[in-house]
Amino acid sequence: MSVPDIVSREEWLAARRDFLVREKEFTRARDALNADRRRLPMVEIDADYRFEGPAGPVGLPELFDGRPQLVIYHAMFDPGWDGACRSCSSFIDQIGHLAHLHARGTSLALVSRAPLSKIEAFRARMGWTVPWYSSYGSDFNYDFHVTLDESVRPVEYNYRTAEEHRRAGTGYYVSGEQPFELPGLSCFLRVGDRVFHTYSTYGRGMDVLGSTTSFLDLTALGRQEDWEEPEGRATGLGAPAGSPQVKYHDEY
Repeated sequence: MSVPDIVSREEWLAARRDFLVREKEFTRARDALNADRRRLPMVEIDADYRFEGPAGPVGLPELFDGRPQLVIYHAMFDPGWDGACRSCSSFIDQIGHLAHLHARGTSLALVSRAPLSKIEAFRARMGWTVPWYSSYGSDFNYDFHVTLDESVRPVEYNYRTAEEHRRAGTGYYVSGEQPFELPGLSCFLRVGDRVFHTYSTYGRGMDVLGSTTSFLDLTALGRQEDWEEPEGRATGLGAPAGSPQVKYHDEY
């Protein structure tokens, strides 16, 4: 087994301080990337998607649960399976208490193509409390490119066509018997009665997700802290008045 070099405490501290410079550069670059993500345009959702939930059929606006933002994790769960895929299950396991997202006006829900009866049975088995809806019979999964079926929509994943994936050496994303499921995460913003799609990420774009701040960083309103750009996202549709403003972005 390969292990790090053994050095004195003084040598370790010098190396750690040098590395901290790179970590600070990465943190500031990430802040700039997140700000540019919040500057991306958005597109209105005009399709009447229908989902099956514990309380019956609902539309996309109901998934917001009265909040201005919605994050959906597209969990891989084919209608013919008895449970979600292992990697998606691992991802769901690490989702924290949703109260922290709710305090920032953001709801989080899971959506899968499996029928609700299978979703509810598997959710009970896993002990999860995250809201989970079935999109079975809807175009939702196909439109957001997490169920790939050439007979329904041209195959696309992570903003590449099947041919582009083959040329890039990532053909494994689009090979296999169709229809097949892939993971993704999408963010939405509600303004009055209008719903907008602001962002979606796939593949390794979800590697670092799981914490409250990591989810908020993908949304149009962000963490809703005063230091974030673009200005004005911390008020109005953002965090309720009196919410704590954690200012630690320059300290690391």
